[in-house]
Amino acid sequence: MSVEPLLVELFCEELPPKALRQLGNSFARLLTQELDNRSFVVGEKSAKSYATPRRLGVFISDVLSVAPDKPFTERLMPVSVGLDKEGRATPALLKKLAAKQLSHVPVAELKKENDGKVEQLVYSGVASGQALVVALQSALDEAIEKLPIPRVMSYQLSDGETTVRFVRPAHGLVALHGTEVISVGALGLQAGRVTHGHRFQGSRDISLADARDYEKFLREQGGVIATFDARRDEISAQLVVMARSANATLGPEDESFKALLEEVTALVEMPTVYVGLFEPEFLGVPWECLVLTMRQNQKYFPLFDTTGKLTNRFLIVSNMRLDDSSNIVRGNERVVRPRLSDARFFFETDRKVKLADRVPQLASIVYHNKLGTQLDRVERLRRLATRIQGMLPRGEKGRPYADRAALLAKADLVTLMVGEFPELQGIMGKYYAESDHEEPSVVRAVEQHYWPRFSGDQLPVGDVSIAVALADKLEAIVGMFGIGQQPTGDKDPFALRRHAIGVIRILVEGGYDLSLNLLVNHAFDVFPDGILGDAHTDVETFIRERLRGYLRDQGYTANEVEAVLSMNPARLNPIPKQLAAVRDFMKLPEAQSLVAANKRVANILRQAAAKGESYASADIDCLKEAAELDLYRKLAAASKTAKSFFEQGDYSGYLTAFATLKDPVDRFFDDVMVMVEQPDLRKNRLALLSDLRAEMNRVADISKLAA
Repeated sequence: MSVEPLLVELFCEELPPKALRQLGNSFARLLTQELDNRSFVVGEKSAKSYATPRRLGVFISDVLSVAPDKPFTERLMPVSVGLDKEGRATPALLKKLAAKQLSHVPVAELKKENDGKVEQLVYSGVASGQALVVALQSALDEAIEKLPIPRVMSYQLSDGETTVRFVRPAHGLVALHGTEVISVGALGLQAGRVTHGHRFQGSRDISLADARDYEKFLREQGGVIATFDARRDEISAQLVVMARSANATLGPEDESFKALLEEVTALVEMPTVYVGLFEPEFLGVPWECLVLTMRQNQKYFPLFDTTGKLTNRFLIVSNMRLDDSSNIVRGNERVVRPRLSDARFFFETDRKVKLADRVPQLASIVYHNKLGTQLDRVERLRRLATRIQGMLPRGEKGRPYADRAALLAKADLVTLMVGEFPELQGIMGKYYAESDHEEPSVVRAVEQHYWPRFSGDQLPVGDVSIAVALADKLEAIVGMFGIGQQPTGDKDPFALRRHAIGVIRILVEGGYDLSLNLLVNHAFDVFPDGILGDAHTDVETFIRERLRGYLRDQGYTANEVEAVLSMNPARLNPIPKQLAAVRDFMKLPEAQSLVAANKRVANILRQAAAKGESYASADIDCLKEAAELDLYRKLAAASKTAKSFFEQGDYSGYLTAFATLKDPVDRFFDDVMVMVEQPDLRKNRLALLSDLRAEMNRVADISKLAA
């Protein structure tokens, strides 16, 4: 038995770039896991993944040549069935031993064990460890079968008869354990020790003497950086250097930038970055259009000047490392011009028709077969946005602008530019509205009504933008819930969870004092009668559940969140202050005692309600015990102090005001029996506890903070 590193590589035709990282990681993880399950992996269970445009590979540092022997216990059958009265083997036992290839085992060596029901005949032994070649073959088959292949190809092998199914045709298989080739096969290939370098700038065949040579030989002889992350880091470093040398920047490293970096990493084996140029007159087109066409269609990295303005330069990530790169650069410059010309044509043609004149065309776009067209939706957005605008600080004065912005919000859907690049919805609407000399708040709202589009995205700015953004999200949620199209499991085709988080962020982070219930009711009201089912409660519950998750993501504990949300707050904007107050309260030395007391009070009142007990407010004339009288007076004093804090929005001060009740509450529970026989006394004590709970829990349900 020896321990050596194991290398396995599948050499293929060009793999799908957007799936390459996942395929590489999955191949390494699955193969390692399968071998570990068979007890071949020693020490660390992690493996190094290799993924290039033409290969998937894995390197596991310590793998046994033979698995360890394993003791085993085999239950055969009940003693009463396997042995006769004289203790000899019955025909049934002999048949079982033969089937298990244990005919050589004397009956006397069989043990008897009670399984809790009957006594069983058991054979214990030691199984010899499996050879790596056997285990690797099985593990390789399993790993290939379980790969998350986005689309499987079928192709024939060279014999013209055998059909193989894989992500792309495979042409080579390497399996080395140290210096030894492991004789396994996959996809019609037999394993060897030969891999292949860069298609044009590396050795075609590279013979590996040792599994440890793989990464070094591929880089030095093959012109290939085998690991995905190392290639991505190399590209990132070169991009930064080339940008600096051009006195420029790469601009914001947003999601599209990150996605492009991942994609080009999957397209090259030995990356080299070059600088290209395009004509400055193209900069008259909105920069978002140019950036999108360069990133999405050409896989280029646009360059920005130090003020953040787009320049007429871009970076090319090439798979060729040449001393004279002029042909590559000129070729890419020649290719990008038609794309930029298209963008300019779309922009100039679109501007010939006013955005408002495009609105009727929305009648030709079906939004949903049960909810009508995009034009129908625009009319709903207009009604809802103007209602919401009336609830905002600018109020009635902003209604005409909210109505106009909602009218124009979806008009860019029928433009040439958005037809080519759907990602520019709202952005192009802003440019076209600006070109049409629309009022500035309308221009801003046309773009920002989609905000926030993703986690961490910026929020819309200004009443009109807020009104239309809330209208857009609430109308979508209410409409889909009303026709039974709510999210299920991990399926959310209409992005309703994202819309709900958008509503939450606008209300909570924006600090807008709006009733969630009223907003939802307004959203239902803008739909014609008979279209939607009654889903008011479902919609509110859905949004509040997203709110729970959102707050936990902000770092609040489940108990803190539940303490505030269990109060079912009508408005969401005070919630951050309420949560901060809860945290401050829990730092007080009296907090744990008061939390426990609140939980006890809640239990007593719940049990009393279950028995049909009724009570009003506590009456001082009915108080008998000194402890209850003391609690009554100190609760009144604390409540008076707390009320002032509450009205000022000082929730921390409000909760802290009740810290003085720790001793009176403790004495009350020590000295007073609540559920006494006398009805009047019992009701008054329940009323006192009810008053205590009501006064202390206006900010949060303190009892929910109990561990």
